[in-house]
Amino acid sequence: MSHTLPHDHIVPFKSSTEAKKNQVATMFDAIAKRYDFLNRLLSMGIDVRWRKKAIQQLKMLQPQFVLDVATGTADVALLTYQLLHPQKIIGIDISEGMLAIGRKKIEAAALSNTILLQAADSELLPFANETFDAITVAFGVRNFEHLQKGLSEMLRVLKPGGKAVILECSKPKTMVLNGLFQLYMKIITPNIGRMIAKNKEAYQYLNNSVQAFPEGSVFVDILQSVGFNQVYKKPLSFGVCTIYVGTK
Repeated sequence: MSHTLPHDHIVPFKSSTEAKKNQVATMFDAIAKRYDFLNRLLSMGIDVRWRKKAIQQLKMLQPQFVLDVATGTADVALLTYQLLHPQKIIGIDISEGMLAIGRKKIEAAALSNTILLQAADSELLPFANETFDAITVAFGVRNFEHLQKGLSEMLRVLKPGGKAVILECSKPKTMVLNGLFQLYMKIITPNIGRMIAKNKEAYQYLNNSVQAFPEGSVFVDILQSVGFNQVYKKPLSFGVCTIYVGTK
């Protein structure tokens, strides 16, 4: 049973009357060309390591059919192939601009037969029940319009014994680090976004959505409430980022 969370109301464009998912798609279409560069810059390259650590949570499972939700420019889909070599990976996203860049990267890696990208809504996944061995989401659940609905859909399309691995921003717990983190997210990040992507709103939204996201033990509880079992969390880089894993 899902209900609305405060996180669900955080939107990129406060003056817009459009639904959150439409605003998110518009925002990512606008920044798609600079997205990968800004990711590397804003995280000082650590985001690649975070993604690898998240994917490694699936090593023992050896999944053959993987769904990457909110795939964006296909970073996680490509890394999943490099690290785990599944037979098939499907990446879904609501931003056509991001998918177009992802497809170019997949083509350049000669993996078009293995990794398929398609436009789809995370809250209405176009797949049958119990289709996938594993599901990955990196920095995507924060953008769901209805968080619990999206998580329930992921659970639905997972096979029994399958795992969902979610990588998401979080706030450091120590006062000094959290102070630095807040400064970085509230002032530096939006201004870099304005200068490089010419889009301050997108990176202001990044901060707002991180602040509102129900992280840590609260998110573990939410995963359990929608039906995931054996849920655990793994903070990375002093808590700036967290991996969450749940099993069906």
